[in-house]
Amino acid sequence: MIEISLEAHIDAPRERVWQTLVDHERMPEWFPAKEVIRRRPGEPDPNGLGTHRVVRMSGLAIEEVVTAFKPGEHLEYSVIEGAPFVDHIADVILMDDGDGTRLRWSTRLRPLLPGTGWIVKSNVTRMLQRAVSGLKRVVEMRTRRPEDGAVRNSGPEADDAQP
Repeated sequence: MIEISLEAHIDAPRERVWQTLVDHERMPEWFPAKEVIRRRPGEPDPNGLGTHRVVRMSGLAIEEVVTAFKPGEHLEYSVIEGAPFVDHIADVILMDDGDGTRLRWSTRLRPLLPGTGWIVKSNVTRMLQRAVSGLKRVVEMRTRRPEDGAVRNSGPEADDAQP
């Protein structure tokens, strides 16, 4: 089993980080993906528990499901199809941190093919680093310019992102 954990401080209130994190269809603004499609909404929050989404990146269509959802605090999801790994679970936890937010993004997975753990870990780590830094950048920019919630042409390049 491979475990990866990243942390970052984001200079923005937790609610603003949360709103950006769970807006699945706008994820490509900060996550290294070309497209994210919400196939089935969650309940009662359309982006919440039970949400099925497809993340398109690097020639892959990775299907994920939200398995835990505590607004403003905790998002848990699992990759259920399309990735070179199995037994995946990811936790994104937000905590107050002074005037900002502490984000912890942890994931566990098992490579699909024996002997590929090192490359899977390297690729997933790089993708999560890009996701965390992209989320930080977008949220902090929106916090400085709240009148313009849209971020145009600022997402990470998806073509070279790895699963």
